[in-house]
Amino acid sequence: MNCNWKPGTLAVQAGYEPGNGDPRVVPIAQSTTYKYDDVQTVADLFDLKRDGYFYTRLANPTVAAFERKIAALEKGVAAVATCAGQTANAMAIMNIAKAGDHIVAAAALYGGTVTLFTHTLKKIGIEITLIDTESDEAAIRAAIKPNTKAIFLEALANPALIIPDFELYVKVAHENGIPVIVDNTFPTPILCTPFDFGVDIVTHSTTKYIDGHATSIGGIVVEKGGFDWSSGRFPEFTEPDDSYHGLVYTRDFAACPFSVKLRVQLVRDYGVPQMPFNAFMSMVGCETLHVRMQRHTENALKLAEYLRNHPKVAWVRYPGLDGDPSNAMMKKYMRGASGVIVCGVKGGRAAGEKVMNSLKLAAIVVHVADVRTGVLHPASMTHRQLSDDELKAAGISPDLIRISVGIEDIEDIIADWEQALAKI
Repeated sequence: MNCNWKPGTLAVQAGYEPGNGDPRVVPIAQSTTYKYDDVQTVADLFDLKRDGYFYTRLANPTVAAFERKIAALEKGVAAVATCAGQTANAMAIMNIAKAGDHIVAAAALYGGTVTLFTHTLKKIGIEITLIDTESDEAAIRAAIKPNTKAIFLEALANPALIIPDFELYVKVAHENGIPVIVDNTFPTPILCTPFDFGVDIVTHSTTKYIDGHATSIGGIVVEKGGFDWSSGRFPEFTEPDDSYHGLVYTRDFAACPFSVKLRVQLVRDYGVPQMPFNAFMSMVGCETLHVRMQRHTENALKLAEYLRNHPKVAWVRYPGLDGDPSNAMMKKYMRGASGVIVCGVKGGRAAGEKVMNSLKLAAIVVHVADVRTGVLHPASMTHRQLSDDELKAAGISPDLIRISVGIEDIEDIIADWEQALAKI
């Protein structure tokens, strides 16, 4: 693979290189197991002494091709695909934190991630401190404790659409010897590559724009490489792993210790790999990612401009709009503002529900980021488990409508909103 290829070429070509007479499209290796001719080969695979496949719970050729594609797009050294985006975030945290450890996270997050952090991880003894996503340097420093293991951010918060100052978080984190993890689901590597700004780990819900067609649930964790895991904060990377006969991740897998440890400990023990068919579908979807993200972004900007000027719309947030609170950060860190808009209509929540019920092209769906335009009311749907204070911290008001702008003709999308807004 040519490492100098542009993102659009990588989206199409990276991850799979067929040999002479091989299938042009990556095959689906729909098999749980793999045949070998001798015992020692399998023993070496179990001991991580050689590359290969012996059980799909750890690795699979189709999944591996997908992992290589996303790693190439994100400019990382390795990637590990998981069964869901929530799994990717959970595993990224649990790979470096255990009971008694602490994580700092920006508060503007997807509701499921807030629940994961403040309830599920709390139950296993991992403490999470949520801070204002737009915190200044002093506030970020104040949140870090001696047992802090990472800072977690969303590149483009779902659904608040706040963009954090990556370089500020990275500066504070690295001065304290901890990594920064960024969920890059909404921008995708087509619009944002967090590793360019010093971020250490990237996660995705591949269910969203990467798959792009609402067919396949999945997640992925990508490692930049080069982070110093030997500082003393992360003994599980530098001390022998008894479950692998004394293997040391920083010594034996110096290029990508985070990814290897995540795969052979957590994916192995929790049984959360991405399935071959889902990896295949997501890999095919990814081939048009660069084309789709351009169309999503163009359509979203036009719809946002229309809504901002409509007399029945109370407010609109879209980082691509001039004057939006995150517009400056979008220009600093991204190559476009993606395809999600949030707004509120005059008349509040009741009027908003009437508009949503009146839409004909846009569907009410508990999903986001695929080719079809969809709408959702976060406070009563994706974020309904959050308290009022947590909703406020996440940037979600009771009247907020999230619009996932599809790739349909923008004139039809706008006409749909025109007739729906006429109902109030």
